[in-house]
Amino acid sequence: MRVAVLANLKRNAPKGPDDPPDAWAELDSEETVEGIARALEAAGHTTAIFEGNLELPEALRRFRPDICFNICEGYWGDSREAHIPAMLEMMRIPYTGSRVLALAISLDKAMTKRVWAAEGLPTPPFQVFRRPDEPLDPRLSFPLFVKPNREGSGMGISAKSVVTTEAELREQVAYILRTYRQEALVEAFIDGPELTVGLIGNVEGDAAWLRPPGGWATEEGLDLGGVHVFPPMMVDLSVCPPDQRGLYTSYIKSEMPLGPRYLCPAPLDRALLREAQRLAFEAFRAIGACDMSRVDMRIDAATGRIYLLEINTLPGLNPHYSDMVLNARADGMSYELLILRILEAACRRYGLSPKPVVPTAVAAGAA
Repeated sequence: MRVAVLANLKRNAPKGPDDPPDAWAELDSEETVEGIARALEAAGHTTAIFEGNLELPEALRRFRPDICFNICEGYWGDSREAHIPAMLEMMRIPYTGSRVLALAISLDKAMTKRVWAAEGLPTPPFQVFRRPDEPLDPRLSFPLFVKPNREGSGMGISAKSVVTTEAELREQVAYILRTYRQEALVEAFIDGPELTVGLIGNVEGDAAWLRPPGGWATEEGLDLGGVHVFPPMMVDLSVCPPDQRGLYTSYIKSEMPLGPRYLCPAPLDRALLREAQRLAFEAFRAIGACDMSRVDMRIDAATGRIYLLEINTLPGLNPHYSDMVLNARADGMSYELLILRILEAACRRYGLSPKPVVPTAVAAGAA
C-alpha cells in the first residue's frame, strides 16, 4: 500500500513570544514519524512523511496514498486534532485513528467526562472555569486538581496543579486561563496510583487477528468486542524528583520520559486489573474511538475505586518511551507489529486490503 504518514513536527511549530514553557509538547519528533515509516516500510509498504498543514491537500494529490497514518495534533482551535481528519474526509482519503467527532470530544476533557457520566462511567466530579472568580461548585471540596481543558502530554500540569485552599485555586485557575488561553478544568483530586491502559482494534467482532505470532506475552491482556485491551500499566512516580509531588507533570513527560518506573502488568489483584480494562474499553466505546487509544485513570487509595481521567485518541508512538508503546511491548507486541496492527485495524474499517504492494520507500516530504 501507499501510506502517507501525517504529523505535526515540533521543529515546524509556529512559535510565538507568549507561548507557555511547554507549548507544543504534544507535537511529534522526527524519531517518531521516522519510526512509524520504517515499521511500515519493513512490511513492504511505500511511505512518505508529510506535515499536516495547508499545503497537505496538494501534496496528497501528488502522492495519491491508499491510506494515511495520521498522528497530527493540530495547532489552534478547540478541535485542533480533528482538522486533518476532517480534511481527509472531504478528500475521501482513508486514515488511521479516530474519526472527527471522537477526536473533537476527546480533546475536550470536560465534554469527555460528560459523555462518560451519561454512560454511568466513574470520573471525578468537576467544574469548568472561564473566569478566576467563578463560585466553586459546592459539590467540590479540597484537594482539587487544576489543568487546561484541551491539552495533553501533561501540558499545564505541575506541582502547583493540586490545590488545597481557595487562594491556591484562584491563583492556579488564573494561571491556566492566562497562559493557555482556554478554560481551566477543576476536578476532585484522586490520591492514589496512576494507571494507563492502551487499546487497539475496533468495536466489532473477534479480536483474535490482533494477536502477535505465538500469542500474547502475558495472560493479563483482554479481548473485548473486537478490541484488545493491554494489561494496565502503573506509572510509579516515587522515583522522580520530589519537587514534582508525585504527579505525572509536563516536566516529567517532556524532560525525563524514562524517569518513572513503568510497571506492566500493574501490580494489582486480578479483579481490579480486569475492572481497569473494562473501564478502558467502555471509555473507548462511549466516545466512538477507533483503531487505538490510551485511557488514563487513578485508583483512590482510600476506597480502591477506579476513576477515569481522560482518553488520548492520538496516543504518543515514540518507539522508545511512549506509554502506549511500553504498554504494548509488555504484552509481547513489538513496536513494528503495533504500527502494523493499527494500520490493519483502519484498513478493516474501510474494507481495504492491508497487504503491501510496492516494497520501495518514497523520499520523505516533511516540511
